[in-house]
Amino acid sequence: MRKKIFYHILWIAALSGLLAGVAIFSLAIGSSGVSFRKLVPVLLEGRLTPEYSIIFDIRLPRIILAFAVGGSLSIAGVMLQGMFRNPLVEPYTLGISGGAALGVSAALILGLGRSMSVLSFPLSGMLGALAVMAAVYFLSLRKGMLKMQGLLLTGVMISFISSSLIMLVMAVSRVEDMHGIIFWIMGSLEEPNTALIKIAALTSLTAFFISYGFSVRLNALALGEDEAKTLGVNVEGTKKALFIMASLLTGLSVSIAGIIGFVGLVVPHFMRMVVGRDHRILLPASFLSGAAFLIFCDTLARTIAPPMELPVGVITGILGGMLFVYALNRKANIAEKGSC
Repeated sequence: MRKKIFYHILWIAALSGLLAGVAIFSLAIGSSGVSFRKLVPVLLEGRLTPEYSIIFDIRLPRIILAFAVGGSLSIAGVMLQGMFRNPLVEPYTLGISGGAALGVSAALILGLGRSMSVLSFPLSGMLGALAVMAAVYFLSLRKGMLKMQGLLLTGVMISFISSSLIMLVMAVSRVEDMHGIIFWIMGSLEEPNTALIKIAALTSLTAFFISYGFSVRLNALALGEDEAKTLGVNVEGTKKALFIMASLLTGLSVSIAGIIGFVGLVVPHFMRMVVGRDHRILLPASFLSGAAFLIFCDTLARTIAPPMELPVGVITGILGGMLFVYALNRKANIAEKGSC
């Protein structure tokens, strides 16, 4: 038991160090010329210089938002994969992202961004995500029980419907509105509202600590619902709580940062191979590595082709896809060696 606790602490310390290293790297990398050598003097002086503004007003908020969104999507992926007992399920599978994207697309078409505050798009996205979440939830209830197969199929179908409606909105929209919809769908961490960043960070950390309280029940669910009931787990209550928590995290992340794919799929899948299937270590490991992964991807997105900034969803799709293919091939090779 002590050996396992030491193993968990060692992994958490290593991933925390990785996250800190990636954050410092991102803080000192950019096209403005604030390099590693200038970073420490600027931080120590604390004067309102252009370099100080670049670090604290531009780069640091993006790092905090990437930390919140990456961590949120990763633990949402862990919860959903544990609930469905399927490593290929991700937060966007349930159609929550499609609802949020549809809400923001409608807000762009109606001109709410020009007539209302900067909060109009995140609020519209969150309302769309909540509407889809409610539809998927109630359509999957059977006599008070949440049917997993029906939940997944309903979510996939609603996701297709949302995508079709978004294309319809784009077809009848103006060119500038269509450009805004496309760029938002591809994901961006350039959020000027510090209140939204604080909300995202606080929600992400709170959800992580709450989700950790479900780690033992997720371990029990991995054995099957009947076995979990035998172990005293309230299976229906646990499934409903996990679904609502994962949906809210996904809806908030998509509403603020757009659709950033592969984080909730690849990170939990990869960390399961590295640290094992015990959710007591899988949840914190996925949270930390998901945050580090998205910070790194956002750093590449804003520095790989200066002065142009690429959508972060493009980078996560490329890197995440390559990691996922590598993980699948590695598992296949291990399986082949084991059968020999």
